[in-house]
Amino acid sequence: MKIRNVIHRGLRRFIERDDASGLVPCAIEKVRNILSFLQEMEDAQELRGIPTWKAHRLSGDRRGTWSLTVTSNWRITFRIDKRQKEILDLNFEDYH
Repeated sequence: MKIRNVIHRGLRRFIERDDASGLVPCAIEKVRNILSFLQEMEDAQELRGIPTWKAHRLSGDRRGTWSLTVTSNWRITFRIDKRQKEILDLNFEDYH
């Protein structure tokens, strides 16, 4: 899937310039793997095939947003536009 927009500046810099300075150092390799997977996937259900990422949709005011575990506190979150097959509002956040 194509990534339409990225909210987290450090994550955007990592995607555009391979500059990891805005990310948690212990998470860089896992973030790289997740981003590669997201760009190659065809359907969101593929996310459930990797149990260590604990893929799930958020509820409440974040309903429809996917969350993938990067570290104990940090998550990659995003929404999916199914019609356009694009990832929206890609973020790297500690929402706990």
